[in-house]
Amino acid sequence: MIELPVISSEPKKRKPNWLRVKLPVGPEFRKVRKLVDEYKLHTICESGSCPNMGECWGAGTATFMILGNVCTRGCSFCAVATGRPTEYDKDEPRRVAEAIKLMQVKHAVLTSVNRDELKDRGAEIWYQTVREIKSISPETTIETLIPDTRGNWEALERMISAGQEVVSHNMETVESLYRRVRPQAKYQRSLDQIKKTKEYGKRTKSGAMLGLGEKDDEVFKLMDDLAAHGLDILTLGQYLQPTKMHIEVAEFVHPDKFEFFKEEGLKRGIKYVESGPLVRSSYHAEKHVNV
Repeated sequence: MIELPVISSEPKKRKPNWLRVKLPVGPEFRKVRKLVDEYKLHTICESGSCPNMGECWGAGTATFMILGNVCTRGCSFCAVATGRPTEYDKDEPRRVAEAIKLMQVKHAVLTSVNRDELKDRGAEIWYQTVREIKSISPETTIETLIPDTRGNWEALERMISAGQEVVSHNMETVESLYRRVRPQAKYQRSLDQIKKTKEYGKRTKSGAMLGLGEKDDEVFKLMDDLAAHGLDILTLGQYLQPTKMHIEVAEFVHPDKFEFFKEEGLKRGIKYVESGPLVRSSYHAEKHVNV
């Protein structure tokens, strides 16, 4: 039985000053907006209501979301639409690659919705998209933020074998909150996926949200588990409730606490930790290529 988030009638917590972001404006933002529309692409920046969209698009970068914009999972933190996907576009790899070339992207980040209804979890589209980018824009480095393959390790190998430099898979939260935050995922299965990715020879990355009610020792355990399973790069950011239908923020974590967790992650053997209230999986991703 899936445990649904509790929707409270209490007034929504006010965001502190350190979570204020600039509105998206400027010529580079409009350029990215035009290309995304022209090539009929999806971005996690929009679908996931990312607070950094203005900054990233203003710098000419975006995180492209492949395999449609409807997810087969119903995570209580995520703003991406949930349902039965109808989109499976074999021409999408070409369009994504051409847009990246036109944007002159030096480092591209790709992600996708979960496609649990597909036998290969969408692995072939993943593979072809990376290969297309490498073919027409060989100088572009690539990070793929891939979904949980539900233990389909053949699909995982296909996803990560196309030549991308970084492979990311987000844990999202601590183990005790999985049933509430990620009811269709399994904590150990995601750790196993990261381990297998590392064993394949890839640079590994993961991310988690803070402010969902986790305790410090649970965050320490998460970092210890990730280090033990071969993680190279960790991102930690503040959870922000996208709508009233999603799980509420339990706490707005102070920037000093994020700095504390960064130091703890490094002590535990993780090579690079990006930690801050506005940090997201693909934030400053270009820094993670050569870690």
